[in-house]
Amino acid sequence: MINKQTLDNGVRIMAEKNETVRSVAIGIWVKTGSRNEGLHENGISHFIEHMLFKGTETRSPQQIAEAFDRIGGQVNAFTAKEYTCYYAKVLDEHVRIALDVLQDMFFNSVFEEKEIEREKNVVLEEIRMVEDTPDDLVHDLLSEATFGEATLANPILGTEETLDSFTKNQLHDYMDRFYTGDRVVISVSGHYDDQLLLELEDLFSAVKKSREEFLVPEARFEPIQNYRYKETEQAHLCLAYPGLEVGSEDMFGLVLLNNTLGGSMSSRLFQTIREDQGLCYSVFSYHSSYEHVGTVTLYAGTQLTQLEKLSEAMAQVTQNVQQQGITKKELENGKEQLKGSIMLGLESTSSRMTRNGKNELMIEKHRSLDQLLDDINRVSLENVNELAERLFNVSPALSIVAPSETMPMTFYNN
Repeated sequence: MINKQTLDNGVRIMAEKNETVRSVAIGIWVKTGSRNEGLHENGISHFIEHMLFKGTETRSPQQIAEAFDRIGGQVNAFTAKEYTCYYAKVLDEHVRIALDVLQDMFFNSVFEEKEIEREKNVVLEEIRMVEDTPDDLVHDLLSEATFGEATLANPILGTEETLDSFTKNQLHDYMDRFYTGDRVVISVSGHYDDQLLLELEDLFSAVKKSREEFLVPEARFEPIQNYRYKETEQAHLCLAYPGLEVGSEDMFGLVLLNNTLGGSMSSRLFQTIREDQGLCYSVFSYHSSYEHVGTVTLYAGTQLTQLEKLSEAMAQVTQNVQQQGITKKELENGKEQLKGSIMLGLESTSSRMTRNGKNELMIEKHRSLDQLLDDINRVSLENVNELAERLFNVSPALSIVAPSETMPMTFYNN
């Protein structure tokens, strides 16, 4: 059972106890990411995530790392388009050590100038690593091809130019604007005592209340084609179709549609393009859901001489799904795969912490396992095929990273 408590400052504490395990996962979720950034500050959410590991008033960066290594725990963080998360997983006997370090990082990071400059170089190398990894780069280019000038198109890491401009005052100002009570969720899952919840309440009552309300920056599906020349062995192709916004009532239908399209080894894309035609090694699809908008993305990589044939094969698969739908067998197989994935995930305290934190932050809605299974079972073949007909009945956004400056290929409309 999930216990929810809302503090006076707006911070929400989501707690789910499990007496049968010996671990505890704690996550601090903040509702801000690259979508909330202006062009001049693109990448600042991710940079702040890095800087919270770079020293507090009482701990050096090495002491932060050693605190978790000493107890055999895990600590990390990540930044997405719409949120940032700082999390730890430890044995139940060490949960207060983990909490002490996490809250120290969250409230007392000092942002020393020398650490800021050092970490700028670290993140710059991360940006360059993406540039040297074409199957990552092509997805960043796809965001630009999908959302145009909207902030949702911005890369999470930012750019070399914006990164170089960050100052200590700028980092503090951004945290003052977005690290506020109404945008913070604390999620804990595992084996803990009730006193821990009182400690969480006491610690995170110190988060400042919001001084203003921020509207979600607008984003619309505005597909174009985006090409990048790179000296690579393969051509990398990504396509994006409209998807569903986060919290949509049709989400399970989309999950099941994606599973048939390219979400598994038995999917249409995998079986047709890899197994039957042998055009590539890696081919898959996935869906991304944001506030008010979403996408369905297809990816594959192949040698340049096969790029045209690959694009035609991908178009044929999506066209077939759009016009004829999926089969009853594919739907039933997808339902069993989805139910198995959900139930296996519930065995992990990290997965439960993530599910509860993200659900509260983004949709403020939680379903029990029985409710989830009922929702999956209720999805009909008509539901899925109606989604396929609607979502794939447009020209996709397209991005290509390939070893040729001349790529005249266009992806034909459905």
